[in-house]
Amino acid sequence: MSFVMDAAPGASEPLRPHGSSQGGVRQYNERVVLQAIRQHGAIAGADLARLTRLTAQTVSLITKRLLEDGLLRKGEPVRGKVGQPSVPLALDTDGAYSIGIKVGRRSMDLLLVDFAGTVRQRAVMRYTFPDPDELLPEITQQVKAFKRALPAGRRDRLQGIGIAAPLSLGGWHQLLGVDATTAEKWNHVDLSERVGRATGLPVHFVKDTAAACVAELVAGVGRSVRSFLYVFVDTLIGGGLVIDSHLRSGLHGNAGAIGSLAMGSALGGEPPAQMLSVASLLNLEACYREAKLDPAATQDERALRAPWQSQTTRWLAQAAPAIGLAVNHAACLLDLDGVVIDGSMGRPLLGALMERVDEALGGYNWEGVVRPVLRAGTIGSDARALGGALLPLYANFAPDRDLFLKLER
Repeated sequence: MSFVMDAAPGASEPLRPHGSSQGGVRQYNERVVLQAIRQHGAIAGADLARLTRLTAQTVSLITKRLLEDGLLRKGEPVRGKVGQPSVPLALDTDGAYSIGIKVGRRSMDLLLVDFAGTVRQRAVMRYTFPDPDELLPEITQQVKAFKRALPAGRRDRLQGIGIAAPLSLGGWHQLLGVDATTAEKWNHVDLSERVGRATGLPVHFVKDTAAACVAELVAGVGRSVRSFLYVFVDTLIGGGLVIDSHLRSGLHGNAGAIGSLAMGSALGGEPPAQMLSVASLLNLEACYREAKLDPAATQDERALRAPWQSQTTRWLAQAAPAIGLAVNHAACLLDLDGVVIDGSMGRPLLGALMERVDEALGGYNWEGVVRPVLRAGTIGSDARALGGALLPLYANFAPDRDLFLKLER
């Protein structure tokens, strides 16, 4: 098989952020050092200098300032080598915090994460379809609760909020079976502005599947794949695009929007169906309901057991070839290193989907183009909210706040 499940993020040579020892770039070099430690974990100063290509003196000055600022902490000295014992430096997990909010079509997830990206607190709100008049008070309340959960002396280290939501949250209301009036509300709501006004915190916004792609790029298997198409299977399927370790949003923020990919040629008559109409979890849940089965089985091992299995097989027969088509087109256009597939589903179902997509790719003629390796995403349902939470941290502490990672091998 040519796909990888749960590949280790460090499976290939790690990406290396490089600094400059010239003057006038103090803040940039500080961010390069923080980024290197975030990517590689606890590391001694001498190794940090080699990794960033900064002089030992520059690294010493930078790490001293970062220790004083509470952004780094010292580990236990490592002995047993010639000379003085080396002291590894790691991120101080209480050095900064961020909140990520995923506003989806079925639920809202809120995460409080620390400087290392570890989830400290979480909250979930479930609904049939989001109503902005109900969501905004809930967001305000949960942000206050997250602030209270922080150490009293560190609450000023909360960097902001990252919101991950579909660009067309009110779109496809007929497919979703949603009242048009409720869906229309989202066309008149500036979610970022209203959350910022209600909470008093800086707010960053990103498309939900792009946020999930960011999380995989920063904290998952995407760290070892230079250029990849990201596929996220949720209520409606979507995706993201990474080229040369840069998240590419596109002119309208829609790069990687595979859910809108046509499933046929537009040769007169009705427009062909879009991929999201056949390869979304919404379709699988509909299959389960039609058979009078619990639709929540998409989240666990029941999806591959009777009586759910027959319905799952029926869905896979449509979803996998559709995703395979997107992979083939993307590989021909972009010459990708790989494709990362994840979603808000149980890992057994993801594994079955990966197998069927791999089989679908075997039916294409790959002459003249390299077939990309499929890799299973490692983050799952938290990916969108986690990606949102990373936005404020990267805006304030990464070398490149807009592209998230600007690295070289």
